[in-house]
Amino acid sequence: METSALITAFVTLFVIIDPIGLMPMFVALTQGVPADTRRKIAIRACFISFGLLALFAFFGEAVLGFIGISMPAFRISGGALLFLTALDMLFERRNKRREDRADEDDHPDPSVFPLAIPLIAGPGSIATVILLAGQYPGVQSTFLILGVALAVLVVVLGFFLMAGLFERLLGRTGITVVTRLLGMLLAALSVQFILEGLRDFGFAA
Repeated sequence: METSALITAFVTLFVIIDPIGLMPMFVALTQGVPADTRRKIAIRACFISFGLLALFAFFGEAVLGFIGISMPAFRISGGALLFLTALDMLFERRNKRREDRADEDDHPDPSVFPLAIPLIAGPGSIATVILLAGQYPGVQSTFLILGVALAVLVVVLGFFLMAGLFERLLGRTGITVVTRLLGMLLAALSVQFILEGLRDFGFAA
């Protein structure tokens, strides 16, 4: 994989996982929790998320082949899914859905649900690692993609550990502005996935 491809993969996963948008949810889910316990929750959520993304990076395409779905078809549908996620970010529907999921969770430890699943390793990020692994085949490329995913999760962990500080600095308006900018970038990246899928089918140059 070229450096530009690694940068694109990082930006794609960063936008889809949206660490900045996750900060308020992490604060809300761990409100009143001691700092040490909050740190353990953050680490556990990121560790579980990485395991899930690694699983789908290595075996996601094999599963698709088993049920008869081609990679170009999945690339197009994945791009459409990412585009819908981008619309949610642009029109603030994503945060509301996250809040609804958080409200439904009564478990005292939110690291598995809803943090790891579906807020970090959700349909969008899982689709993204499958798409990237299919776009750059080979074990070495898959490990590089997982390295990029790990880098994004390290950023997520850093945001989680400093969530309270960043929330005070950015404020609700600042977080909204940044999330919408990321949504615009994700929309462009999702269209790129769709065009590449159409090209594989012979419908685009």
